Amino acid sequence: MPSVLVIDDDRLVLTLTEQALAPIADVEIAATAEEGLVKLRSGKFDAVLLDIQLPDQNGLAVYCEIREHDRRIPVIFMTIDAASNTAIEAMQLGAFDYIAKPLAVDPLRDLLDKAIEQRKISSVPVAIAADDETESASGELFIGAAPSMLDVFKAIGKVAKQDVPILVRGESGTGKELVARALYQYSHRESETFLAVNCAALPDNLLESELFGHEKGSFTGAESRRIGKFEQCNGGTLFLDEIGDMAPSVQAKVLRVLQEQRFERVGGNKELKTDVRIIAATNRPLEQMVEEGDYREDLLYRLNGVTIELPPLRDRLSDVPALVRFFLGQAKREFNKLDLEGLSPEAVGKLTAYDWPGNVRQLRAVIRRCVLDSVMPVITPDGLPREVLGVIESNDASGSTAEPDNARSGAGLPALVQSLLRNKSTNVYSESLEYMEKYVISVVLKETNGNQSQAAEILGITRGKLRDRIKSFDIVLSSDVAMPS
Repeated sequence: MPSVLVIDDDRLVLTLTEQALAPIADVEIAATAEEGLVKLRSGKFDAVLLDIQLPDQNGLAVYCEIREHDRRIPVIFMTIDAASNTAIEAMQLGAFDYIAKPLAVDPLRDLLDKAIEQRKISSVPVAIAADDETESASGELFIGAAPSMLDVFKAIGKVAKQDVPILVRGESGTGKELVARALYQYSHRESETFLAVNCAALPDNLLESELFGHEKGSFTGAESRRIGKFEQCNGGTLFLDEIGDMAPSVQAKVLRVLQEQRFERVGGNKELKTDVRIIAATNRPLEQMVEEGDYREDLLYRLNGVTIELPPLRDRLSDVPALVRFFLGQAKREFNKLDLEGLSPEAVGKLTAYDWPGNVRQLRAVIRRCVLDSVMPVITPDGLPREVLGVIESNDASGSTAEPDNARSGAGLPALVQSLLRNKSTNVYSESLEYMEKYVISVVLKETNGNQSQAAEILGITRGKLRDRIKSFDIVLSSDVAMPS
């Protein structure tokens, strides 16, 4: 479980954070700067919650000492005054974010989820073997000896130290974020800030604010000035994931940053300078989107200075055994399955014969579930998911199936589309996508018995985003997860 250090002299805040964060993290508390720094140096933490005003030292000075100890620990400031100049100054120096007091539990958890995810991105070393056979292959997920992967490693080695925009392309789950992390870690900016933004996870107006910041009163709910990622990341590297989902208005501002390294906050009229290296990633056909008028051609050319193409796992099945070996060892340690010896040859054969539509992310989820469910020293094909074995689900006499209730009753996606067409709907695309998303989330939640953390990991999204989807889709969490019809 992730470990979080909370430094605050308010006992109520310490009690609240301990109780609120206990389900998702191990929490250490400190009432003074001195106590907090001692614990920081003697422990290993994934994030720090830091009060602005401490009795023995200013929060900004403490932040600087934290940065000196470990630049990659995300620090979240807690402040009574959300517009605190100290908090803004810290953000400009590279703090992860700040949250206003009194603390609200859900926003605090969501922010901490993002911080911990950021810690993983910037801290876990990446193994890049390339032509060096002595290089360790212990980096998380980024393993491969297939010719197509060696080409990826070589491309990273060639461009990592060059200050040019890079576009990483590939299907979902192939490891685009890991390529971005490798480019960062092997660049001359590796000691500076690395931040990641998923452009598909935020509405257009919030994405613009997330990237460029906003001034107080610039829109409804903008109660204080907010520093955007381009300011926080000054001197460092910014990873823009799902760049194809960016709105045209945001595309124009990103293009200007790429061209001039200048921008303005939302609602502001002061031009700000920044020095940021941009790494973008997408699984969408940007050239086709340009032809259809959905994407700026000039932005595509700017992003496309250097392109790294990641192959799908089905095109490098020879790497599956090495990936399985790594994920198996990782899960064995995590779940404390000390008696687990490994997979049978038959099970390995099934894994290497499957085409993995979800790519490496899906493979990792499958291995983790197999290890979690294993009761014998060796995992056999019986322990593998039905889709890997090539077994097609079908309704039995009792109507039992893995699908949600409304799918059992015949309201599957094909039936839904046909119904919408018959009714001359003008919203077929969005309604079909909404149904598909409800279906996938419901099935995964049912598979994990309602465990949101495990479901978010399998889905490849944050727990905060999953919680939002559960609420918006009215999914009922119980021993038998139900999706509304």
